[in-house]
Amino acid sequence: MFSSGTKQHISVEVQKILQKILDSELPQGEINFILHVDGEEGWSWANICNETNKDKPVPDVLIQNLSTQKGITS
Repeated sequence: MFSSGTKQHISVEVQKILQKILDSELPQGEINFILHVDGEEGWSWANICNETNKDKPVPDVLIQNLSTQKGITS
């Protein structure tokens, strides 16, 4: 789901939004995040993260939790 260009665009925009919040618990500069987007079908989803985390795998526990919530079994 989503092309790599679309994921990059979403990542940049989410980064801008997070940086504008100015929450005392958020770091200055780049903010690490993983955004999970569900598609219409149970197998259709995307994980979008900030640029410095793009090669970092999504934690197994997060994938497991999301699959359980959507009723997907592996």
